[in-house]
Amino acid sequence: MRSGRQLAITKEGQGAARLMLAGASATFLGVGMQRFAYSLLLPAMIGAGWLGAGAAGALGAANLGGYLAGALLGPPLGQKFGLIPALRAAMLAAAGSFVLCAVDGGFLWFCFWRVLAGIAGGALMVLAGPAVQAAIAPRWRGLAAGFTFTGVGSGIVFGALAVPLLLHVGLAATWAVLGAAAFLLCAMAWRLWPAVAPAPRRALFSGLRHGASLRLIAAYAMAAVAATPHMLWWPDFITRGLARGTNAGSAFWLLFGVSAAAGPALWGRLADFLGLRWALVLALLAQVIDTALPLFARGLPALSLSTIVAGATATGVSGLFLLCTRSVGGEGAPALWSLATAAYGAAQTLIGFVLACLYATTGSHLPLFEIGLGGAILTLPLAHGLHFPTRD
Repeated sequence: MRSGRQLAITKEGQGAARLMLAGASATFLGVGMQRFAYSLLLPAMIGAGWLGAGAAGALGAANLGGYLAGALLGPPLGQKFGLIPALRAAMLAAAGSFVLCAVDGGFLWFCFWRVLAGIAGGALMVLAGPAVQAAIAPRWRGLAAGFTFTGVGSGIVFGALAVPLLLHVGLAATWAVLGAAAFLLCAMAWRLWPAVAPAPRRALFSGLRHGASLRLIAAYAMAAVAATPHMLWWPDFITRGLARGTNAGSAFWLLFGVSAAAGPALWGRLADFLGLRWALVLALLAQVIDTALPLFARGLPALSLSTIVAGATATGVSGLFLLCTRSVGGEGAPALWSLATAAYGAAQTLIGFVLACLYATTGSHLPLFEIGLGGAILTLPLAHGLHFPTRD
């Protein structure tokens, strides 16, 4: 009897591991690689004359626009074509965009493929998490939500380590190798996806009639405001703002990526043990700390602590909010997660422009972290009003 039970537990654990690996592969490719690894290629593209500086910035905005579109279109595409075909197609589209960007076809060529990559990334972000949550056993859901977003941090680490080495071979070769790696990832994840039916068909914005849904979306958008200064400006703050040099900036960015890779699973497991409510409170308090530290202490210990906590919360908070959508939205969780993801991206885009203008005006990084701290503080009362299951 015991051996039979142990075998069942082993099979359940193996199934859970397959599901979590599928989710992590989606965020690794759809966000970690296509956004963060790609961003490291922009200076090389400008230096090689493939793009001008203004065109490079426009390309980044176009990619984010595609991401927002993908976040909104993901659930309808899953309904129309089936969840597994939609997930596989999105991964193939993201991988193919890397290979095709190995050709210097001019701005419009790059713009088309980067928009497609953004759409694929947004769709993967909103489809993968709910698919894994719907298929996995309840006791694994916290860890699974966190592990899904481990892919984002892993993508940052992968880009920070691989892209500088590949660029020695050449820019076109770098794009091609990244594309080959992306297709290998697609092949690995092909049979890992769960056979889960999409959520019941309902209007995308129907959940906005409920105050809890609006509060969740607003809280997640404020969390984006809190995370953006570190995600966009932290290496520059270390390198130029504190005059520590490029090597120090790269080292802190790598530490950020490692923490972002490890953080989601840790926060998710904490949710399994303490309950979602307390895990979310602790994560949001940690976000307040990591945004406040650069304003008051800029020695090596404080910078290291801020980097580690910011990396862990930047991705870990996303995993916890994914769990929140299931508690708040019920059967409508996939649509609610789609709207929350779009709101996160829109808030990050808007605050990104605000921070850029503020830095151009003041010449200081500190006001940027002050805005991040304000977003972190505002997230707390918004999240406090959310309702959770009895255990939480």
